[in-house]
Amino acid sequence: MSGITVIIITKNEAENIAACLESVAWADEVIVVDHFSDDDTAAIATAMGAKVFREPWTCFSTQKNSALDKATRPWVLSLDADERVPAALRDEILATTASATARDGYFIGRRNHFRGRWIRHGGWYPDRSLRLFRRGRGRFEDRVVHECVKLDGSAGTLENDMEHYTYRSVSDYLRRLDRYSQLASLEVSPRRRWTRWHTLALRPLYTALRMLFLQRGFLDGCTGMFLAFSYSYYTFLKYYHYYERQKETDALSCLPPILGESLPEA
Repeated sequence: MSGITVIIITKNEAENIAACLESVAWADEVIVVDHFSDDDTAAIATAMGAKVFREPWTCFSTQKNSALDKATRPWVLSLDADERVPAALRDEILATTASATARDGYFIGRRNHFRGRWIRHGGWYPDRSLRLFRRGRGRFEDRVVHECVKLDGSAGTLENDMEHYTYRSVSDYLRRLDRYSQLASLEVSPRRRWTRWHTLALRPLYTALRMLFLQRGFLDGCTGMFLAFSYSYYTFLKYYHYYERQKETDALSCLPPILGESLPEA
């Protein structure tokens, strides 16, 4: 049985939300969970027929699961506000969900655009993730960042891609890079010794070399080189944020506990 709910989480996405919603105007239901945007995001989404819920921020996975819990149709398509569903992908989604032999979920590729250019290499394409799934068969894993759907069932891959118009400018990209590196540092495994100097020195270098040569980022020219070295910087920041947090934790562990209390878990 077909019938699709599109779920989107937003925060100050007035520049993107209209185009996103226009690309899924064919969906049976659109759920937008908005984190109290300061711009017209919620008003635009409401005017375009979406069901808008304004909620405080928790984390990416919890926010998306909140939207998922509000879905009422048999199938769910998860999108970000800066993503678009072109006509070919729309037709494939509708045909797939109407099929009696449909699987429980589907991976969809993304054409990631950076400053107006489709980036084809460096790991930026095809960038597949599980976005379409039967309601009740998928849920976002509890992660701080890079949330993904855990599927209970069989998965396939759609042939057509969505369009992703990410980052308004280089400065916007670099701001997000720092933010995401701090969030990603929270997921570094405490069981491994990431605080050694060679982690900070070699892992960023490996990131740059992998993107430039193993994933052929050099074929994207100067933009590919910029992305490779900026991801290298992101890798350095992720482990350095972890290193700094571990130093603070170690310092606290050397202090005597307050009488009658114990130190909280790190």
